[in-house]
Amino acid sequence: MQEWNEEQLNTSLKWNRTFCLYLYTPMCGTCQVASKILAVSLELFPDLDCGKMNLNYMANIAAEYEIESVPCLLVFKEGKLDKKIYAFHSVPYIYDILKEI
Repeated sequence: MQEWNEEQLNTSLKWNRTFCLYLYTPMCGTCQVASKILAVSLELFPDLDCGKMNLNYMANIAAEYEIESVPCLLVFKEGKLDKKIYAFHSVPYIYDILKEI
């Protein structure tokens, strides 16, 4: 999972791609755990495009997608927001979400 900038996000949206975007803040302990859960889950989907963004530097993204807290996983299907996930219960839980993409 690579760190994305706004340009990379906008390109994925413009081209109607299916992808996920992980939003976090570095000082968030829950975000660190969620990041590991997501990383393990993504290993099972090598073709799924998934970026991450530090929400401290992306206030406009937080406002546009009405982000309530971090960690947050935004799931986009064909360039449209499909799901917002705030609870990263377990690897199997995230796996089930990702396999629907």
